[in-house]
Amino acid sequence: MQPFLDRPLERLRKVGVRVGDVVVGGGAPVVVQSMTNTDTADVDGTVAQVAALHRAGSEMVRITVDRDESAAAVPHIRDRLARLGVNVPLIGDFHYIGHKLLADHPDCAAALAKYRINPGNVGFKDKRDKQFAEIIELAIRHDKPVRIGVNWGSLDQDLLTRLMDENQKAGSPLTAVEVMREAIVQSALISAELAEEIGLPRDRIILSAKVSQVQDLIAVYVELAKRSDHALHLGLTEAGMGTKGVVASSAAMGILLQQGIGDTIRISLTPEPGGDRTREVQVAQELLQTMGFRQFVPIVAACPGCGRTTSTVFQELAATIQDDLRRNMPVWREKYPGVEELKVAVMGCIVNGPGESKHADIGISLPGTGETPAAPVFIDGEKAMTLRGPAIADDFQKLLADYIERRFGAGRQAAE
Repeated sequence: MQPFLDRPLERLRKVGVRVGDVVVGGGAPVVVQSMTNTDTADVDGTVAQVAALHRAGSEMVRITVDRDESAAAVPHIRDRLARLGVNVPLIGDFHYIGHKLLADHPDCAAALAKYRINPGNVGFKDKRDKQFAEIIELAIRHDKPVRIGVNWGSLDQDLLTRLMDENQKAGSPLTAVEVMREAIVQSALISAELAEEIGLPRDRIILSAKVSQVQDLIAVYVELAKRSDHALHLGLTEAGMGTKGVVASSAAMGILLQQGIGDTIRISLTPEPGGDRTREVQVAQELLQTMGFRQFVPIVAACPGCGRTTSTVFQELAATIQDDLRRNMPVWREKYPGVEELKVAVMGCIVNGPGESKHADIGISLPGTGETPAAPVFIDGEKAMTLRGPAIADDFQKLLADYIERRFGAGRQAAE
């Protein structure tokens, strides 16, 4: 019998790449990345969104640099963020004319912490290698790392055509999908090899290979991980909106992360109209946290509810506590070191409530239908008290705040 896996497989050791103050690969924790959807030329709007993404927990933020106005705005965005105390690495996303924008705007080239280029549209025909080389040379000059990001929607058609022709001459041993996957992998590897030949060190290169189907992403990255020791950025492109995007991204990246593949991730969600862009950061954090790779916020265990829990008190309390914990984390990371390890339980009846609460650092078992209107509270595995009356939820929140202060804050320091 095969042993059970009680933890994720050990991460595949990839070359470490420093992006500003963040290390990607080299055994460092998996890094959470996000991307703005503002017009980068809008300095106020972009600064506000970058700051919001960083407060939510994004450790690197990518911004679009698509024209002169955007490139000219980048140094101002960096400076404004610094004045706000937001020291998050900014990544410039370049397509088509990246070589020209970086050359014409040296302050932009210097302000960015990393460049992201797509070998499928960095240039076309005889200009492709020349313009690719110009970007790499600029990265070397400014001592910046580069993410070579292949995307199946803009795959090098010359490479794909050549591989299709070779497959046909060989009697078509591969399907069209398999050839497409191979073209994606080869595009990344060939581009990385060319960058190194030009002079960009391996520890300044990150690779990515974006597709929009779960099985394609898994197959491409497994192969890429076998054939390269470059740091890898994971992401399912065009993942979609709402639960579809969350489930697809989590399914694909969860499998890869479990195999030790991936050094930085982004959850590419299509936001609802007027929706919160930071949702993609929250999902990325929750994926890494639930898989045991990182700890970002305290865990709130809450029962799903059943016929025993006709009261909505436990649902409202669990939602309130979870929202409060996430909202307060930017401050609590500094004020309460280690608070992200906290485990809270909010349960709805006597069946599993006491047991789950005992396993948490602090937990409450609310009365279910027909049960005595009392709520035992467990702290550090022991029953500490029983709450009664209409203010049970408020009373428990106060107990939680006191517990956090005592264990992680000034109370702990005084005790020491």
